[in-house]
Amino acid sequence: MRNSSANVTKGQTDWNAVNWRQVNRRVRNLRQRIFRASRENDLAKVRSLQNLMLRSYSNTLKSVRQVTQENKGKYTAGVDGIVTTTVEDRNELADSLMSVQPWRAAPARRVYIPKAGGKLRPLGIPTIRDRALQARVKNALEPFWEARFEPCSYGFRPGRGCHDAIARIYNVAAPVRRRRWVLDADIKGAFDNIDHEFLLNAIEGFPAKELIRQWLKAGYMERGVFHDTDSGTPQGGVISPLLANIALHGMEAAVGVQYITRGDNVGKRCLIRYADDFVVFCDSEEDACQARVELSAWLAARGLVLSDEKTRIVHLSDGFDFLGFNIRQYRSPETRWGWKLLIKPSRKSVKSLKARMVREWRGLDGQNIVTVLTRLNPIIRGWSNYYRSVVSKRLFAQLDSWIFGKEVRWARKTHPQKPWYWVTRKYWGKLHPKRMDYWVFGDAAGDGGRLNKFAWTPIVRHILVKGGASPDDPALRDYWVRRRSRQHAELSGRQQALAKEQGGMCFRCGETLHNDEALCVHHITAPRLGGKRTLDNQRLMHLYCHLQALAAERSVRDRKRFA
Repeated sequence: MRNSSANVTKGQTDWNAVNWRQVNRRVRNLRQRIFRASRENDLAKVRSLQNLMLRSYSNTLKSVRQVTQENKGKYTAGVDGIVTTTVEDRNELADSLMSVQPWRAAPARRVYIPKAGGKLRPLGIPTIRDRALQARVKNALEPFWEARFEPCSYGFRPGRGCHDAIARIYNVAAPVRRRRWVLDADIKGAFDNIDHEFLLNAIEGFPAKELIRQWLKAGYMERGVFHDTDSGTPQGGVISPLLANIALHGMEAAVGVQYITRGDNVGKRCLIRYADDFVVFCDSEEDACQARVELSAWLAARGLVLSDEKTRIVHLSDGFDFLGFNIRQYRSPETRWGWKLLIKPSRKSVKSLKARMVREWRGLDGQNIVTVLTRLNPIIRGWSNYYRSVVSKRLFAQLDSWIFGKEVRWARKTHPQKPWYWVTRKYWGKLHPKRMDYWVFGDAAGDGGRLNKFAWTPIVRHILVKGGASPDDPALRDYWVRRRSRQHAELSGRQQALAKEQGGMCFRCGETLHNDEALCVHHITAPRLGGKRTLDNQRLMHLYCHLQALAAERSVRDRKRFA
């Protein structure tokens, strides 16, 4: 691999020959060095390392891979209509990003996606080049802030997520605690209204500050008409969630949250934030009202206001919804404190799931059973995995009963002339080898493929991320290896075994398997060449690492053939 020089001529990148293990190691090491320098408050060293990251060829390759292969929006074009789908396209994109040239950000393409309540959420889709450059800049900016972000922040940060926020709420809202009044808050149009000057002042001294200014001021195109952007960060940009977190940094201090040395919260209030949604736990209704006043003033300096429609003050006995979960204390005379805390899937989430399943079943009329399983299994698996860490067992069983009615309707409609006993033998049977269940829906008369049941997902408590822990902290390497291993439960049995054996890392690139990329079992010796389908002949890789490995193997065979 060539060095990190910024002077690269067109045609030097060979995507299929990239050593991803080396690329990931170089980027990871640089991020860790930036993190450490930030923790030590050595700003001169931070700026030097950030400049190095911005010029890094490895960072460029990793950024191109992220936006063209990993991200869900990889097939979505910006205003230029360009998507990068081939190896040649990625070679050209990587080389162009490394060339020395003045950069001018293109406007985003405005699209709308549906959200709860029938409303539409605006998204600004940058061009693929701007997205790749944003990913490169993010790798230089993010580790600096990861060393400084507050532990209460869980949204759009590496190594953190919704389940950490809910696990933290579980600890804070336990009946033994005294904070039973909750400010359930939502910032009105947070991504659209963040004050640009406040944000730019917050990143003063960052080497790519002017690039970020360009993205903020680039505007957007809607139906062929250009619109200026005087505030906000466009939802849809790679760097936008990080910029929003930077703008909202300091919220804990603003509400007076205090910690003691071992990390316990000892103040009157406790804050949990996920992006622009947050809750503040207080010990009285009056204090919750005061917290709202204080936060309103703090947000105003950032160009933001609380949504009157979505912000409310509630008692834990009434409960509230957060990130699709319902959090509520119930009377329980048999317990020591007289109350018990239950966190469940919210009614709105269940209603949304059922509405989606009804649409899917209707769209499957006339389709074969293989199509049914292909369409529905990812929905069931994804929803049950999201809610597996809370009180969901009874609900999962209820959903399975509800789904059974949809299965019967589909089967009868597909075979209206066939008797019921014929239909049941064709679509139901003991299709799960480890369960004594003779009413599993699937291809009973064919290959035995089955529709997953919600109740098959075991309830497993999520382990809260430790304090201010970050994957960029080199001192916590072993902690993150252990933590990643807990994510294996979401994989199939064979993939779980391989992931455990590989320490949760891709066998080819050495990066975590849990980075939202599709995974694939790779055979060291292909079955068609006599290889066995056993664990000692298999390795778990990202899909694109698997494809790269296949391309390399073909190249070796071709050289031997024509030698």
